[in-house]
Amino acid sequence: MVIVGGGISGLATAFALQEQAAASGLPIRCTVLESGSTWGGKIVTHRVGDLVTEAGPDSFLSQKPAGLALCAKLGLSEQLINTNVTGKKAFVLRGGQLHELPEGLVSFVPKELGPFLRSGLLSWTGLARMGCDVLLPRGSSEGDESLASFFRRRFGAQVFERVLEPLMAGIYAGDAEQMSVKATFPRFVELEQEHGSIIRGMMAVKRQAASMPPGGSSRTMFVSLKNGLSDLVEALTARLAQQGTELRLGGRVDAMRVRSHQPGRWMYDLILQDGSALSAESLVLATPAYVSAELLRPLTPIAGGLLETIPYASTATIAMAYPANRVAGAVEGFGFIVPRKEGRDLIAATWTSLKWPHRAPSDRLLVRCYVGGVGREAILQSDDDELIARVRAELSTLCGITAEPSYVEVNRWWKAMPQYTLGHLSRLVQIDAALSRYPGLVLTGAGYRGVGIPDCIRDGAVAAGKVMGYLTGQPAH
Repeated sequence: MVIVGGGISGLATAFALQEQAAASGLPIRCTVLESGSTWGGKIVTHRVGDLVTEAGPDSFLSQKPAGLALCAKLGLSEQLINTNVTGKKAFVLRGGQLHELPEGLVSFVPKELGPFLRSGLLSWTGLARMGCDVLLPRGSSEGDESLASFFRRRFGAQVFERVLEPLMAGIYAGDAEQMSVKATFPRFVELEQEHGSIIRGMMAVKRQAASMPPGGSSRTMFVSLKNGLSDLVEALTARLAQQGTELRLGGRVDAMRVRSHQPGRWMYDLILQDGSALSAESLVLATPAYVSAELLRPLTPIAGGLLETIPYASTATIAMAYPANRVAGAVEGFGFIVPRKEGRDLIAATWTSLKWPHRAPSDRLLVRCYVGGVGREAILQSDDDELIARVRAELSTLCGITAEPSYVEVNRWWKAMPQYTLGHLSRLVQIDAALSRYPGLVLTGAGYRGVGIPDCIRDGAVAAGKVMGYLTGQPAH
């Protein structure tokens, strides 16, 4: 079988496939094709002297078990690091000033009123409107709803625009007016339906957690690897090679043909850019939706057309290192987020060396800034020098950082972040229906059922299960 795409989704699929094949005693030949020159997709760590920077994701959620489980299987558990225990504050920009983000605003379970009032983020009416969540009736479970509509309905416009919108933009680089709440934050929809209120639902979850015996995970919400997330990619590719998986860089697929192998079964013929060809009984496309669309359109125009409607946002990260003694007092906490209404270039900034250990020596401050995203992509037309200048100007205005950075890097990600817009889940159902004639053909990746690293790992394991079910004649459920 062949997997097209050597990002975390494709590699995780190959790993799960080898694992499941070994458990079932089925010998399997697996080839992973990656069109680029490196493995890991958007997981890219740069180690420059004593600095460790991440060009793409810098961490993953520990609450989603697939990431931690894969690290354990690869012998990386001892390399996992938590966020620093000190300086856990986060800030949000409002009216040109940075305001501390009370923990309750993130968890939606305010413990005290004081921190909310002192933050200056919400007015009394804004707080009162947020509290109305416990009084409002649950919404309809039918149809889809945008993130903006859902959270305005539950908490009011003030909480949404000043806090929730920038938090969500930092995750998806998207426009909450267009994004599907059921596809992006289904848990909040479930809480509303089960408890009639998000706040009541979160309180119930908290009570349930408090009633559990002690001895739970010692991990912080987000975790990373001591020497960078590229260690995960390197460990994966090393294990796959050891298990006999063929890994081919520069293996760009230009076209695909399907021919009948035997009644109800198919062979997938891949024509590569170098003129060579591969044939497989089963095929996993672990590529962005728009890439898969091009390959599938000749086979099934319906699936190809639907895949093409999944939009992707472009972003950039700018990492800069400063002498710590030149920025003393200018930074606090882990970083800040910027609401769309503020009209700034920055989406967010993370004080990387304050948030994570092992990222920079104590005499240097490492910061990572985020720009771009839906409706904010014009800045990406700037060349690197202009982009750096604009980001530095905003850090100067917002944080008072005027020092010259001792290190700068710019990482651009074109069409990198899939957008789960309204109707996303119904589109996935239609895509599956269009591909149902080809049971050995499976799609996986961040474009479908979760954009985070654990989501991609989990979905890769599901894809592997479908392949094994097809090859053994025992479909996965």
